[in-house]
Amino acid sequence: MSPQKESQPASPATVASHARPILRPSRLLASGQREKLHPTVLAEAEHRASSVQLRIADAITAFAGSMNFVYLHIVLFAVWMIVFEKSPWPTLTLIVSLEAIFLSTFVMIGQNRQAAFQQAKADHDYTAQERLLVENTDLTRTIHLLTHQIHDLLVAEKAASAAPNDVTPAPEEPTQA
Repeated sequence: MSPQKESQPASPATVASHARPILRPSRLLASGQREKLHPTVLAEAEHRASSVQLRIADAITAFAGSMNFVYLHIVLFAVWMIVFEKSPWPTLTLIVSLEAIFLSTFVMIGQNRQAAFQQAKADHDYTAQERLLVENTDLTRTIHLLTHQIHDLLVAEKAASAAPNDVTPAPEEPTQA
């Protein structure tokens, strides 16, 4: 890579493509880019944003899937082990086990949500693709029909223009008397 290319700033398109995706439907809808969204994505985001329970589940899953969640737990576990419990940490084990149960439930909720979303998107894409296939088939048939009509018209014109030139009077035969 040339030195000039390395010193140039990244284009806005490049920066936007590497931006963090919007994970929560309420934020996705508030981003003001509705026209850029797939219709199924928009419908799912509106559905999830309309329910308080789904908004809470989205917020928890978004936080639990972040590095902030990991850092918070490192600090909490370190403080707990150093300050609160001196023996083999039975209370901490109980807390971590309960948290694992709840987090695995949220993971399953997220997986079910993602599977339902993917199915709805696949159904929408299939319907749109089938509609386009029918349109393309109709257009191809129309083009084929028009091509034949043009061909027949040109053949008829050529035959009509060639007909007067081809008709030449037959030479008269001398009559014998």
